[in-house]
Amino acid sequence: METADRARLDTYFGKVAEAFTPPERPSSLLITHLLPERPAFVGAVGKVSHLRAVLPKPKSIHASARREIERTVACDELSRYMFSDPDTAVTYLETRAAGESVVLLDVGGYFAPSLDALCERFSGTVLGVVEDTENGHKRYAERDKLPCPVVSVARSPLKDPEDFLVGQSVVFSAEALLRQRGDILHGRPALVLGFGKLGSSIARLLHVKGVRVIVYDIDPVRRAQAMSQGFEVARDRDQAIAAAGLVLCATGALSLRGEDFPQLKNGAYVATVTSSEDELELSGLPSGYTRDSAGEHVSRYSTTGHYFYLLNGGEAVNFIHGASVGPFIFLVQAEILAGAAMLARGGLDAAMHEVPTADREAIAATWLHYYNR
Repeated sequence: METADRARLDTYFGKVAEAFTPPERPSSLLITHLLPERPAFVGAVGKVSHLRAVLPKPKSIHASARREIERTVACDELSRYMFSDPDTAVTYLETRAAGESVVLLDVGGYFAPSLDALCERFSGTVLGVVEDTENGHKRYAERDKLPCPVVSVARSPLKDPEDFLVGQSVVFSAEALLRQRGDILHGRPALVLGFGKLGSSIARLLHVKGVRVIVYDIDPVRRAQAMSQGFEVARDRDQAIAAAGLVLCATGALSLRGEDFPQLKNGAYVATVTSSEDELELSGLPSGYTRDSAGEHVSRYSTTGHYFYLLNGGEAVNFIHGASVGPFIFLVQAEILAGAAMLARGGLDAAMHEVPTADREAIAATWLHYYNR
């Protein structure tokens, strides 16, 4: 990032932090992708709260960003197990913020499995969670009862530009890896599994590029939406998997089970928009398959008479090229700060919440002041 761009970003976050710093700053833990521009956001989190630790998502850590952040705050290793085991989760929180009032800033529902234990057994107070992703939103919303408030920005209109551009970056990275091997998108039917914000963005760009796009979603409403937008909708999921030359997994849940992989067309490519642990049941792949390198960021799985390619080891394919969505990500990050302020002020029920429209409008106006140039 150029010096002038970083200065503008720091000034923008300074204005946002000024608007949303609560009277009494809570402590916080932050799970985030450590991309090159992320230190500015981390700094803003440190202004609206006492940031006790950053937990970078393991597959998206930029070395220079981590070095910059480690100068001012601890960076701890993150894993699903860390917060899936209640004892481990409580012990970790005690080591970082014992006796304090804490806001948990989440990306992907990491805190969800142990949230009850954290709220009941932690020596301080868990004020609540701010969740950034649709996948994480679902993990909290599906619970019968929440032990604390959860402010979700996953479905905010301020996130729409990010979701659209993430879809574009997924197609860019997938195409780049195919071309690296001498393949192209054209003549290779693409199956998009999941027609939410990301899946629909992916489908639209593939269509613009002249690729035949087939869509499948478990939700019949989304299948109808796909048809209304002119996409071919698979009536039979298994047949669609067998016919596709490129499968893009955008469900935020389990897209391909172990038994699905042998049904893939020979030479098909598989890519995801989230982590492999969410989208792909690679552990269920039948015995007999071997994995070999087929180029940078491309793995070839093969057995007698069958083979397919997996892009970026099954992790989000767009992170190969930085997953950049430009300054639009700063809208969402500002709303996360607003969500943290909501939790710090208190008075919220133990339920799902959204940032008020007035706060979103204030964020958008501030962003436009700095980035509509």
